[in-house]
Amino acid sequence: MVWCSGWKLAAAVSNAGGLGIIGAGSMYPEVLRTHIQKCKSATNQPFAVNIPLLYPGIDEIIDIIIGEEVKIVFTSAGNPATWTSFLKEKGITVVHVIANIKFARKAQEAGVDAIVAEGFEAGGHNGRKETTTMCLIPMIKEAVQIPVIAAGGIASGKSMLAAFALGADAVQIGSAFAVAEESSAHPAFKNKIILAAEGDTRLAMKKLVPVRLLKNEFADAVAQAEAEGADRTQLMVLLGKARAKLGMFEGDLENGELEIGQVSAMLNEIKPASQILDEIWRDFINQKNRLSHLKLS
Repeated sequence: MVWCSGWKLAAAVSNAGGLGIIGAGSMYPEVLRTHIQKCKSATNQPFAVNIPLLYPGIDEIIDIIIGEEVKIVFTSAGNPATWTSFLKEKGITVVHVIANIKFARKAQEAGVDAIVAEGFEAGGHNGRKETTTMCLIPMIKEAVQIPVIAAGGIASGKSMLAAFALGADAVQIGSAFAVAEESSAHPAFKNKIILAAEGDTRLAMKKLVPVRLLKNEFADAVAQAEAEGADRTQLMVLLGKARAKLGMFEGDLENGELEIGQVSAMLNEIKPASQILDEIWRDFINQKNRLSHLKLS
């Protein structure tokens, strides 16, 4: 959700009854501070901040999180043991994103309060083992004793209900909110998402950090380079700097990196975050009622 989830989207989701999350991965420290302050002004409900632990300037970002009295932090892309105990000493609830059993156990050992188990379908940075949400959630649920939040391919009440059936305690939804009116994604990127069809995303750059993105000229260039045996250094040169910003925030649909999940094929309208959440909840209730009336014999 880098370049998509700023204070407007986080506040809108929280005001509608969800837990909005500010994506700090695309923000300089002082920009993050501004987003947190604006989010506080726009909602009196809880919200969280996602911090990719491997990003530069993490010390300053942590200082801002504490100084602005953020109560919930989602960490990702790094070792949770580095900051979890420190954040919890400050009274902060810590949730860590994982994509396999090994790192779920490590996160639990690090003392996190919950984990997000993200399946292969998810947009953006992804797991190397390519385990789908349907397989991942029950395995993770058996491997740990802390709450498990399902992510990856969830954009409807049906998929939310399925995640609960698999053992999830909650769900995290990204792609569906990337096309919300309050999302800071470029309008051209939003339109590209709602026009996406089945098979229009691919997982790329596994030699660096796996990422799921929409197919375009940049994605084709990456695929060709990988087919020709490009190493990490060559892929880093091809990736360059600010490639995600170029596509998702500035709207260059061919040369930019367009991170989105497989569920983009199900998204067909730009609408307010509150409407998205309401429709998901109503669908969840309807599907739950439908299942309760199924005849099992």
